[in-house]
Amino acid sequence: MAASNYPVSFYFQLSFKGEDAAFQEVSGITKEQSIEEVVCGGENRFKYRLPTLSSSQNLVLKRALVLKNSKLASWCKHTLEDGLAFKINTQDVTVSLMKSEEEPLASWTFHKAYPIKYSVSDFRSDENKLVIETMELAYTYFEIPKTK
Repeated sequence: MAASNYPVSFYFQLSFKGEDAAFQEVSGITKEQSIEEVVCGGENRFKYRLPTLSSSQNLVLKRALVLKNSKLASWCKHTLEDGLAFKINTQDVTVSLMKSEEEPLASWTFHKAYPIKYSVSDFRSDENKLVIETMELAYTYFEIPKTK
């Protein structure tokens, strides 16, 4: 098979509230099934490993610090600074892996997401790097794309 038949990880987009946001890195697209080990009376050779709840990691978004008005950064600011005095405004966030024709190849939608952490990279006088802002989102669940 030609290399063009395989998706590339660098061509993706993130949409939030109908707006696209550019990021250099998205991580945390993980779902895991937990298990519980059960010992059965009289059977000492093994334990039954039974499925329990599935769990996910937080969605981590990284990009160069955006100094202009960003709705995503504003959402993080209000959620984190207002504390629990106000209702947390959740949003659906979609990450799409793109084809070369700017069409989505696969999309993951994170339902009822909300910011839980915001950080900015360290400032160092001995390095010439971009300042990176990191946003971490918790969510209720996400959908794995359907295969064709």
